[in-house]
Amino acid sequence: MVKQANFESLNGKSCIVTGSARGIGQGIGDRLIANGASVAFVDVNAEGAEAAAAAHGDNAIGVGCDVVDRGQVQGMVKKVVDAFGKIDVLYNNAGVNHQQRFLETTEDNWHRLMDINALSVLIVTQEVSKQMIEQGHGGKIVNTASLAGRQAYPDIVPYCASKFAVIAITQASARYLAEHGIQVNGFSPGVVHTPLWEQLDRESIEMGNTKEPGEAMAGFAAGALAGRVSTPADITGLAVFLASTDSDYITGQTIGVDGGMYIF
Repeated sequence: MVKQANFESLNGKSCIVTGSARGIGQGIGDRLIANGASVAFVDVNAEGAEAAAAAHGDNAIGVGCDVVDRGQVQGMVKKVVDAFGKIDVLYNNAGVNHQQRFLETTEDNWHRLMDINALSVLIVTQEVSKQMIEQGHGGKIVNTASLAGRQAYPDIVPYCASKFAVIAITQASARYLAEHGIQVNGFSPGVVHTPLWEQLDRESIEMGNTKEPGEAMAGFAAGALAGRVSTPADITGLAVFLASTDSDYITGQTIGVDGGMYIF
């Protein structure tokens, strides 16, 4: 059962969550709906987005969209406005990763991760904020960063660079959009048990860094003061808070939700 908090300010809110066919994004969408919002589940995997939305009836739609393609993003924004009449909240959550050793990191991997993880945040923020500005009543933008956007690791250099970029875009857009009543924040997870981390775990075995399934995930999370790997349910409370009016005086911040893996 989805845990709920008393975020009554989400009643009637229209939200977009990118990268929401599974994992953290799907968890955020489910939690938003549990707290009264309507949600567009947006993903390059159109069937996955529609499946994620299907359980929620009229409170959700699934939209296939390549978030690096500005034309598709513009079309997605129109679909959401046509369905819900407005956009109040955007979650830039779409992201990918692929491990390569530092000296073996390729240009193709760099460009793919920087485009999907960082450029998409710029493009989607631009197109959605235009709609929010036209509506004239402000809004919330929440970006998924990472512990790897605070400190870097040699086997995931493009991913780290892309998540550092997400934090920079969060700060820059918060400064620019403040006059329009739009708050922009982010959150940085650590190790979250999702399909993405299961993929990284398999890659770690293939690279010879680990031997057993789950070893990489558990080993990386060993530094968490919470003493365990997190789940999407550990993330969604903060994510929903950042969409609510309770966070109106917070902007330009990227808040850690990593069980104490990184303290600053």
